[in-house]
Amino acid sequence: MTQGYDIKRAARGFALLLAVYLFVVYAIPWPATIKANGPSLTGLFLATIVGSIVEPIPAAALVLIAITISALTGILPIEQALGGYADRTVWLVMTAFFLSRALINTGLARRIALSFVRMFGKSSLGVCYSLGLSDFVLAAMIPANGARAGGVIRPIARAIAEIYGSSPGPTSRKLGSYLYTAVYQSVCVSTAMFYTGQASNPLAARFAAQYGYNVTWLSWLIAAIVPGALCLLVIPWIVMKLHPPEITHTPEAAAFARSEIQKMGSMNRDERATACVFALVCGLWISSSWTRIDITAVALLGAVLLLVTGVLSWEDVKSEKAAWDVFIWFGGLFRLGTALNEAGVTRALADGVALQFGGLGWPALFAIALAVYYYAHYGFASITAHMVSMFPPFLAVLLAKGAPPGLVVYGFACFTNLAAGLTHFGTTPGPIFYADGYVELKTWWKTGAIIGVVNVVIWSTVGFAWWKLIGYW
Repeated sequence: MTQGYDIKRAARGFALLLAVYLFVVYAIPWPATIKANGPSLTGLFLATIVGSIVEPIPAAALVLIAITISALTGILPIEQALGGYADRTVWLVMTAFFLSRALINTGLARRIALSFVRMFGKSSLGVCYSLGLSDFVLAAMIPANGARAGGVIRPIARAIAEIYGSSPGPTSRKLGSYLYTAVYQSVCVSTAMFYTGQASNPLAARFAAQYGYNVTWLSWLIAAIVPGALCLLVIPWIVMKLHPPEITHTPEAAAFARSEIQKMGSMNRDERATACVFALVCGLWISSSWTRIDITAVALLGAVLLLVTGVLSWEDVKSEKAAWDVFIWFGGLFRLGTALNEAGVTRALADGVALQFGGLGWPALFAIALAVYYYAHYGFASITAHMVSMFPPFLAVLLAKGAPPGLVVYGFACFTNLAAGLTHFGTTPGPIFYADGYVELKTWWKTGAIIGVVNVVIWSTVGFAWWKLIGYW
């Protein structure tokens, strides 16, 4: 038996998932408009989503179980059940993990972050801006906010806090508590600003494509740049007012960054090669709407170049556990979500909701749906689970009511990421930051609630106005 496996906990978890499946299939009255496999497919899908929250076993293993069950029981033919693993979006995300591994392994990602701290880190507010800006730059390439924030940003934030004698516990308020809280909120904004900001963002684009709306790497950045930049500017300042550090002047932080860069020396061959590939891939992603080169092909090109130049070894690719983990659960969830739409379940749900709110026009319905969608993240420990379970039906409902596709697609896609800042478990970096012990739970949730309102206000006013100005709706 695998070490650390709690068989009693797993048994309770699987019992809950079975109960979810049976309730959905047999207790819900299903309309005749959906296909015969619709109820079973919905039960399997929702049980998988609940499983990704309670995790009797890891989420990727649950998705693999669901795909296997769907094929064995005839819910989906085996070719369709495995079809998600051939989707280009799944390969884009997985390949981007390989690119991010090169950025981290070569030290280029850390050099970028330290360079910003060296330039702007002479105050606690400046350090926060530096680390937030670093995550913003890295989000252009690294689709794992856990790798960016947990592997690159957090160690630098902790080192700077410790320079000033701020450690978890009584001295956390000196500097560390502020840095951890504000930087995490900034990471959630950066995650919302890029197509590659988080692994599930391309999934939103794929769902939108099913309704004929095209989202590209550049169009996502254009949509998010104005409200996102404003959030990155005001959030560290607001957190400072809510949770002020005792130390506000930090010249040693800039000196620390300068010293660390000196220790690293000049950029070596691997760093230069990675920087060139980074620039090439980002450039081709930005120009993909003009060149018509598929962005997945571009990501594969970047990975191949890193392999050919020796920056990445095949052992690096094989040992990139996060990439292969994402490949299993992302491809499986994508296929199950697509199958729901094909079975007519999403449409039936949209029609049912539209009937309940028949007297409302799309603006009122959009406002209600967006608020429900945003604050539903209090119940999710995964951006992907939130997006897969709620994005397609909400999208279908609003489009059926005549809402502008661009407003709905970017609204829900970006809000999914922003909502991760509400709790300490809302996305992967949350537990990583919280586990260091710098921030009390009450402080984390209070800050998350207030910044959550700030995000909603900025994106629903400045953001929506910006999207109107540039013709997205």
